[in-house]
Amino acid sequence: MKDFIDFLVKKIVKNPDAVSIDETSEGTNFMFLISVDPTDMGLLIGKEGRTINSIRTLAKARAVKENIWVDVNVKETQV
Repeated sequence: MKDFIDFLVKKIVKNPDAVSIDETSEGTNFMFLISVDPTDMGLLIGKEGRTINSIRTLAKARAVKENIWVDVNVKETQV
């Protein structure tokens, strides 16, 4: 699942080398925290949060197939 989210995010941002995803899990519950370059934050979130919500929807759809629960969040960075 981490590779799937990493693939999606790297295709969206302008600085794919700055993308990092932290994964924490408890049983079948997984939480992913996405960190990107501060200049790419707007691209990742998208207009009215549509892009990050789409990433969450795709991750949750894949999670259903894998019989797990996922939560995808964005790490806030201060400029």
